[in-house]
Amino acid sequence: MKKLQGAHLRKPVTPDLLMTPSDQGDVDLDVDFAADRGNWTGKLDFLLSCIGYCVGLGNVWRFPYRAYTNGGGAFLVPYFLMLAICGIPLFFLELSLGQFSSLGPLAVWKISPLFKGAGAAMLLIVGLVAIYYNMIIAYVLFYLFASLTSNLPWEHCGNWWNTDLCLEHRGSKDGNRALPLNLTYTVSPSEEYWSRYVLHIQGSQGIGSPGEIRWNLCLCLLLAWVIVFLCILKGVKSCGYVVYFTATFPYLILLMLLVRGVTLPGAWKGIQFYLTPQFHHLLSSKVWIEAALQIFYSLGVGFGGLLTFASYNTFHQNIYRDTFIVTLGNAITSILAGFAIFSVLGYMSQELGVPVDQVARAGPGLAFVVYPQAMTMLPLSPFWSFLFFFMLLTLGLDSQFAFLETIVTAVTDEFPYYLRPKKVVFSGLICIAMYLLGLVLTTEGGMYWLVLLDDYSASFGLMVVVITTCLAVTRVYGIQRFCRDIHMMLGFKPGLYFRACWLFLSPATLLALLVYSIVKYQPSEYGNYRFPPWAELLGILMGLLSCLMIPAGMLVAVLREEGSLWERLQQASRPAMDWGPSLEENRTGMYVATLAGSQSPKPLMVHMRKYGGITSFENTAIEVDREIAEEEESMM
Repeated sequence: MKKLQGAHLRKPVTPDLLMTPSDQGDVDLDVDFAADRGNWTGKLDFLLSCIGYCVGLGNVWRFPYRAYTNGGGAFLVPYFLMLAICGIPLFFLELSLGQFSSLGPLAVWKISPLFKGAGAAMLLIVGLVAIYYNMIIAYVLFYLFASLTSNLPWEHCGNWWNTDLCLEHRGSKDGNRALPLNLTYTVSPSEEYWSRYVLHIQGSQGIGSPGEIRWNLCLCLLLAWVIVFLCILKGVKSCGYVVYFTATFPYLILLMLLVRGVTLPGAWKGIQFYLTPQFHHLLSSKVWIEAALQIFYSLGVGFGGLLTFASYNTFHQNIYRDTFIVTLGNAITSILAGFAIFSVLGYMSQELGVPVDQVARAGPGLAFVVYPQAMTMLPLSPFWSFLFFFMLLTLGLDSQFAFLETIVTAVTDEFPYYLRPKKVVFSGLICIAMYLLGLVLTTEGGMYWLVLLDDYSASFGLMVVVITTCLAVTRVYGIQRFCRDIHMMLGFKPGLYFRACWLFLSPATLLALLVYSIVKYQPSEYGNYRFPPWAELLGILMGLLSCLMIPAGMLVAVLREEGSLWERLQQASRPAMDWGPSLEENRTGMYVATLAGSQSPKPLMVHMRKYGGITSFENTAIEVDREIAEEEESMM
């Protein structure tokens, strides 16, 4: 009887509309994610996905080249300084936004609907990048299959695609010394294989006449999209399993290439060239800008991938710790990749009898010309070639998973009732559409279009998006409120370092990057080919379109409100009524008033477990409630 009476007395304490999942029966008390949206199967899934997303092709073919051209070992000074000022704070900001709201790049702008255009700009940028990034993966697949042979096809001249300028750059031996080669007006077999066989670029007259589709590339691109679709088939659940392999296996291959590289004769020559400090370079603004650019693009801030991954976390995941693990791990990986690359280039330099700077190259030229050529000089060259391209494949796939998951998550969060039940079908349609749009890249002149997309899709437009995001969160939403949200989520407030970076240092650095990129603007080119004015204009418009989405979104948000222009701006700037943690049990403090059935405007403590007791995070919620109450009293 007493039991029944006690049960009866407890009923009116928590109305049904205010009941949290932990109050509604025998459920798993550790689960605090939205079940219909999906979630990571474990904490390590998220960490490995972030590592795989950030550690990409740029770590292998861009960082080493930028380091040696900007002061060698001295470049590490501005690199780590920019990592501290720009990389780590922005990385943590994006993860915090995603985890706190459990929303994608579009829906997350409930934080301030006036800036929803920034989310749309993110989607446009990531969509364009995903189209050409998968084409690079298709090239990697092409070389991967070509390596499955006893003799690499780019090892010798004399093939139908070679010209009279082809010369096997091997360096003839005279005893133990290599005779220097005169490489002027000659072309290596690997370069002609890349340009004349893989791309068949001689069949195109330029970007305006791309020529015929290369069916072997077309099939490789199709395979690349099939792989991506199968890996994101079940969202983060399937992606989470795949990253256990794709995020860790590249490190094994990189270690193998590093060990093989440093044991080659002449390896130290390349490493010395790579890391010899030239501190006078630090007096040049270009070096600091290059370091900031490398950090900015390497960590993938502003593309929405970090925000998307974090949105599938549990509410109290320690993203503060994860931020330092991923960002510092990414930097160390870049440095190790430089050792692996330049040790082989040093060996190649000694074999050819030419300076290292004559064989070093950045971008696709390193991956598809220089390094394949170096592989032909090694014993068991097909084996090392296969390992290198398999490493590039796994590095590229991780980033491509993030791009696609960002797009799918953003759109499904906007239309959850229609698209979440059909997420697999929607993902398939996105992959098919992007494959069709990418077919122009498989033509004989497809490389020209790829260069145009690479130069403009994520250039100044991405910087504008990140600056807007930073200012909207810290200035419009409010740095105090944002820090309080993080306190509610993690149990502590960000310190002075993060606040100073979010408020001043990070936006100022990005603004300097933006101004520098505009002032130092140079038209796109590929080899000796100069892009026509209409192509340059198209590229600039591509970058401007993402920027214009921000004011367009502001206009839409203002038109939806009522009152004078100033009143509309104020209303559109405020967080939406349903902004906050996705689960009711995590809505404490000021967010309690947004719970259905809540009649009290005062902050309340509603996150009490079924069997009583207060957790450490509930103590945090009580502390936040007390802080808000004190602020209200001081204002009265």
